Parts: sequence; C-alpha cells; structure tokens
Amino acid sequence: MKYGIVAFPSKKLQDQANAYRKRYDPHYALITPHMTLKGVFEANDQEIEEVAKAIKEVTKKHGPFELNVSKVNTFAPITNTIYFKATLNDELLALHKDLNYNFFGAEPEFAFVPHITIAQKLSSGEHDDIIGQMKMVGINHTETIDRLHLLYQLEDGSWTVYETFRLDEDN
Repeated sequence: MKYGIVAFPSKKLQDQANAYRKRYDPHYALITPHMTLKGVFEANDQEIEEVAKAIKEVTKKHGPFELNVSKVNTFAPITNTIYFKATLNDELLALHKDLNYNFFGAEPEFAFVPHITIAQKLSSGEHDDIIGQMKMVGINHTETIDRLHLLYQLEDGSWTVYETFRLDEDN
C-alpha cells in the first residue's frame, strides 16, 4: 500500500488553496491541501506499524513549527506546477530530515521545497496565462502546525488519514 507523511494547514489556508485547486488541480478531489513532509512510499501492514512507531519517536523530538506562506511560485520549467511557497526554517528542515534520511522508504529525489500545491499538470499555455496573475494576487499567511498525518492511498486514488501524530509541545 502507498503511504505519505503530510502537514495539513488551517481551514483558512486550505480554502485559499482550494479556490485555485478546484479549477487548476486534477488531484483536487483526491487529497486536501497539504504540505508533503515525506513523499510516497510503500509498506505492508507489518511495516506500517513500524513506520507509525518511528514517526511517534520523531514527533517526540520536534515541537510545533511555524508555517509561513509568503508567495506564489512555480516549478516550471521542470513541471508546470504552481504552489504557495512556505519559508524553510530550521524546525521544518530538521523535521523533514528526520522523516527522510535513515527512515523508511527511499531518500527524496529532489531538494526539499516546502509548499502547498495549488495548480498542476497544466499545459505550458495555461501555466503561462495564470502564473503572473496568481503571483500578483499573492499570499501572506502564518500559522503554527502542531501535528503530522500519516496518509494512505485508497483504490480510487484518494488519500485518507491512517494516523495523526502530535508534535511535542515541550520542544
């Protein structure tokens, strides 16, 4: 089965992302707006219990972190994906490192760019038409994230929560 680890932002930020995603993201109905902390990996029923225990240990070492989304950006020309860019801070970087290196699944293929996708799988023309407008509208949002979610993929391609983990308030 396929799994991933994410942080869900507040409803306010999800609503802002969904205003774009409804129109520009074919995955809109499959998953709530999120910031991926560990990309897709596979595990069986026994392995996922070990993964859940390991995540619990990681969350004991990390406290809540600040999510600061301050601009709209794109991964073009690599992919025509547009996203809300989150500021990479020390807490977020350390958490990502603990969930991706010497942890279950493969190490990340790309450098960590914390973000919330708002548009993807666009044609080049579509991308070029809307990126300027989205950048002008912009985004400025800060909140505290205090939990992580281990998700799994259902047969219809949608994602749902397997388990939620609270980041340790004492860190």
